[in-house]
Amino acid sequence: MAPYPHLERINTPADLRALDRRELDALATELRAFLIESVSKTGGHLSSNLGTVELTIALHRVFNTPHDRIVWDVGHQTYGHKILTGRRDAMAGLRHYGGISGFPRRCESEYDTFGTAHSSTSISAALGMAVAARARKEERSTVAVIGDGAMSAGMAFEALNNAGDIEDINLLVVLNDNEMSISPPVGALTKILARMLSGSTYNTARRVGEKVLGMAPPVAELARKVEEYAKGMISPGTLFEEFGFHYYGPIDGHDLDALIPTLQNLKKLKGPQFLHVITKKGQGYKLAEADPVLYHGVSKFDHTAGIQAGKGGGKLTYTQVFGDWLCDMAKADSRIVGITPAMREGSGLVRFAQEYPERYFDVGIAEQHAVTFAAGLACEGFVPVVAIYSTFLQRAYDQLIHDVALQNLQVVFAIDRGGLVGADGATHHGAFDLSYLACIPNMVVMAPADENECRQMLYTAVQHPGPTAVRYPRGGGTGAFPQAEMRALPVGKGEVLRRGKGVALLAFGSLVPVAREVGEAIDASVANMRFIKPLDEALIAELAATHELLVTVEENAVIGGAGAEVARVVDGLAQRPRVLRLGLPDHFIDHGDQAQLLASVGLDKAGILASIERALKQ
Repeated sequence: MAPYPHLERINTPADLRALDRRELDALATELRAFLIESVSKTGGHLSSNLGTVELTIALHRVFNTPHDRIVWDVGHQTYGHKILTGRRDAMAGLRHYGGISGFPRRCESEYDTFGTAHSSTSISAALGMAVAARARKEERSTVAVIGDGAMSAGMAFEALNNAGDIEDINLLVVLNDNEMSISPPVGALTKILARMLSGSTYNTARRVGEKVLGMAPPVAELARKVEEYAKGMISPGTLFEEFGFHYYGPIDGHDLDALIPTLQNLKKLKGPQFLHVITKKGQGYKLAEADPVLYHGVSKFDHTAGIQAGKGGGKLTYTQVFGDWLCDMAKADSRIVGITPAMREGSGLVRFAQEYPERYFDVGIAEQHAVTFAAGLACEGFVPVVAIYSTFLQRAYDQLIHDVALQNLQVVFAIDRGGLVGADGATHHGAFDLSYLACIPNMVVMAPADENECRQMLYTAVQHPGPTAVRYPRGGGTGAFPQAEMRALPVGKGEVLRRGKGVALLAFGSLVPVAREVGEAIDASVANMRFIKPLDEALIAELAATHELLVTVEENAVIGGAGAEVARVVDGLAQRPRVLRLGLPDHFIDHGDQAQLLASVGLDKAGILASIERALKQ
């Protein structure tokens, strides 16, 4: 790697605080260059990290971390933070098996004060820390850094509502406003923030705020009241003031001469403070500045040439299959509506948004709202399709039960990233959806074995009058080409793919292909179960009567999963063979290559064969 003379001197934030102020701009330049070079070799989140370089330096310069607490929302913008807190060399293994995480983790560093990877949790966590410091009479500052996308979630406002009513705490909320989350920004809050940055009137309020920060405390209090009055007339920033926060900004998040003095002054103030910082996603790397969405999450690439478009090729991903199906379905049925909680690109909705803009709804990072919004549409005869990651649907579990399933509404959940997702790790693995969906009355839950079956299952879901879920994995499938013609599958019916003897493998979704390989190796029967709920109990009974061992295989938590339901059915049969349940173990699984992770939990061909061999010996 290129030499980084300033950066190589920083092993802890104390080293950063020891630098001369005049060296910090050079440090920022080196940190940004290191990020580009490092992430291009490992893959990871790039544009968001380039946007927080100066903010990260300023926070660690002003606050006495780790004694003072910094909570990063989502956390995909903390690579600079990791580098400055002793993990520079570890960046070579970022998001790789056995390497450091792409998100903050308490077990990884004392500087990672709170584990994050889902959005909008920072203010709540930071408030808890600030209240704890007050209870112990400890002099410490607590800072929550939250993006404008994460600020759109209800949980952030619940925390603001609570925090603004607690005066004697040292809490600073830094709004890192880069005008987008992952997809382009949506919603009324985005428009409010945009208005705050437009026109000359806000610059007047900004100058008032700058004067306040430079005054002595008694005068500053009087000036603060004047500032409140001025801003109340001209700025939507009073939104945060009404929550009980003292609002300052906006300031340039790439200007250390603005950031450091402002943070130093805010550190001296008591009570809830709110600093609005403007940054640019992809800052300092022209390719990422021009297309921050493309450079949000990257695979390995040549950082001098940039990401080369059109070189993907290969198999269709399940996400692409879903996106194409939704467009085809919308053309045939005017009742179809597509909904996403701020994951247009990740969920495969770009084409749908372009072709059917009046039926496309990005609700922002608001999973709970997305589900209940869909329920309202279903009440009026529309057929809403909620495109959502498995790990994010967890955030709307009550709405799934109370607002959709209890009322038996026709809502289709297209659940992407089911199973192990790879480099994003435990926070993003879809490890629990089969368990938490199968126990809900009225739900129909399907998992496709290949791309064509995924398309047919999505069509089946639209034909069903109640709530349905189609759960599919990240990435490409088997190479099975989706047929244009769509037909509904018989609900609750699986299929036998191979007839063998002694052992029968009952496979669900993504692990059907490896189950077929195992079946060939040991001359076992193999069933593609297709439906997790309702289960094909007749097929289970048939296999139970003709085999001595049933082996269930699923890429889901083995506790409460599909295998547990198969065992329940077998318990009620007259002929009860042994049931071996294979799935994800009862611990959180780290990040790494998907194939590596499956092998690590015994869900590759060798692992499944070994488990069957042990069971037969017993």
